[in-house]
Amino acid sequence: MNKRFQTVKYIVWDIFAALSAWALFFFYRKLSIENNSFDDVNLVFKDSNFWWGIFLLPMAWCCFYAMIGTYKDVYRKSRLKELQMTFWASLIGVIVIFFALLLDDKITSYHMYYVSFLMLFLLHFGITYIGRLVITSHMARMVHSRRIGFPTLLIGSKEKAFKTYLDLDNQAVYSGNKFVGFITVNGSINERLREIMLHLGTVEDINSLIEKYNIEEVIFAVEDYENEKITEVIRLLNCRDDVILKITPDLRDIIYGSVKQNSIFHSPLITINPRLMEEWQYSVKRIIDIVFSLLALILLSPVFIITALIVKCTSPGPIFYAQERIGYHGKPFKMHKFRSMYIDAEKGGPALSKDDDPRITPFGRIMRKYRLDEIPQFYNVLKGTMSLVGPRPERQFFIDQIVEKAPEYMLLQKVKPGITSWGQVKYGYAENVDEMVDRMRYDLLYLENMSLATDIKILLYTVLIILQGRGK
Repeated sequence: MNKRFQTVKYIVWDIFAALSAWALFFFYRKLSIENNSFDDVNLVFKDSNFWWGIFLLPMAWCCFYAMIGTYKDVYRKSRLKELQMTFWASLIGVIVIFFALLLDDKITSYHMYYVSFLMLFLLHFGITYIGRLVITSHMARMVHSRRIGFPTLLIGSKEKAFKTYLDLDNQAVYSGNKFVGFITVNGSINERLREIMLHLGTVEDINSLIEKYNIEEVIFAVEDYENEKITEVIRLLNCRDDVILKITPDLRDIIYGSVKQNSIFHSPLITINPRLMEEWQYSVKRIIDIVFSLLALILLSPVFIITALIVKCTSPGPIFYAQERIGYHGKPFKMHKFRSMYIDAEKGGPALSKDDDPRITPFGRIMRKYRLDEIPQFYNVLKGTMSLVGPRPERQFFIDQIVEKAPEYMLLQKVKPGITSWGQVKYGYAENVDEMVDRMRYDLLYLENMSLATDIKILLYTVLIILQGRGK
C-alpha cells in the first residue's frame, strides 16, 4: 500500500477538520456568545477574521503538524500517542489562533473569552482526532492482518535468532516485521533458520542489503558471546536515519528498564531509534539556526566588513577561505571562513594548526582568539550544511586517521556539524589526531544528550569563551 497515499489521507482530513472547526466555532460565537439572532447570520460572512481563518488556518495547521512530525512514518502510528499529540498540538495551535484572530473588544466578559477558547479547542481537537483515529485504526488493522509489513533484516544465525523469528511471527498481535532474510556474525548457521529464511550474507553487507531490499527495520538477535558486534552494527548504520534497529534483550536489560513497550501483545525488544530528538525539536532547532544566523549576519555586519578589510590589507590573498569538510551523513561541503593563514599554508599537505603556528597571520591570531574567522559559517548554517551546535566538521584526510583509532567517530555524522560543539567548549581546538579523539568523546556525549536545552547551554558557554578571548 502506498505510504504517500496514506499520508495524504491525514492531510485531507486535517484540512477538513480545520475548516469545519473554524466555521462551526464562528457561527457559535456570532449567534450565541455575541447574542445575535439567526437573521443576522450574514454577520459571520462580513467578519474578515472568518475569511482569514478559512483561507489561512488549514494551511497553517498542516504546516504545524508537519513540523512536529505528524505525517512521518504513518504506518507505525500509535493511537494513544496520536491522542496525546493531537491534544497538545490543538491546545498550542488554538492559543495562537486565539491571540492572533480572536482577542478583540467585541466580547467584554472574561467568562465569554474562556467559553470561546474552550469551544474552539473542543471543536478542533474533537473533529481532528475522530478522523485520525479512524485512519490510524484502519492502518493498524492492515498491519495486524499482514496486508502491510516492514521489510526486516535479521542479524544472527543461531538459536537465539531462530527463536526471535518464531516469537515475532507467532505473536498474538502481528507487529508488521516481514523478514527478507538473515545475515551472519560469526559464520555458523542454525539449519532450522536456513530452512525458513534466506541467508543474505554477513554484517559487512548490511548497508548494501538495506538498499537492495528497502529495509526499514534491523533486528539484532545474536548469542551473548557475540554481543560485542552490536557496536560494529551501530557504526555501520550510523549514517542512516531511515532504519530502526531493535535488539533482543536479556533479563538484565528488562530489570534496568531498557525495554519500553508500546503494545501489550508484542515481543519485548530494545529499540534504538535513528532520530536523536523528537521531530518537533529538530524543526525548532532549524528555525533557531535560521533566525539566529540572520540576526548574527545583520548585527555583526559592521564587524564582518571591518574584518574583511583588515584581512585584505594585512596579507596578500583572498578574504575568504573555503575548505571541503565532511558533514551530515558523510556528505562533503564547503565550509567558509575568513582567511587566517598565509596563502599556500598547506602546500606540504593537510596539517592542523598549533600554538605559535608560523602559517597564521598576525591578524589571524586575533581572529582565532575571538573566533571572528568563523563568522562566515553563519552562511553555511543558512544553507543548511551546518547547524549552530553540532560536532565540528573535519576533513576526510583526518577522519581516516581518527577512524583507525576510534571507529565510533563515524557516529558523529548522524547530525549536522556545527559552528560550536560540546567538544569545542569543553576541550577546545585539537592540534593532532590523538587530541581530536579526546575531543570526540565530548561530542559523543552530545549525541546521547541532544536536546534544545543542551544546545542553548553550549551556545551560552560559547559566547562566554568568545568574550573572554579563550579561542586559539
